[in-house]
Amino acid sequence: MMYESFKLFARVLSNRTRFDIVMLLMEREMSVLELCDALGYEQSRVSHNLRCLLNCGFVEVERRGKRRIYRLNGEIKELISKIKNHIQLYESWLRECGILREEGIAKVMVE
Repeated sequence: MMYESFKLFARVLSNRTRFDIVMLLMEREMSVLELCDALGYEQSRVSHNLRCLLNCGFVEVERRGKRRIYRLNGEIKELISKIKNHIQLYESWLRECGILREEGIAKVMVE
């Protein structure tokens, strides 16, 4: 059961749009329109993926007047910060991993 749940968690971030939204929300809270402007994505695409992030507990939303402001859930923000720290420590290992290179993943990271 935990394995399947972990796969679902990872799937949330494996989507490029959701990943991009999470990375922007790491910096600051934003409205849908601010996210659209920053990402260059259509509003329907951003809203759809924000719903997923909200449903899965990654983001929180607050209404300010007519706008809805999104921010990362505190636990997710902390987790992403720890992952960023890990990447900083092991980035060269990730880039030089022969297995990832064979799978075509490290090549994408280098480019």
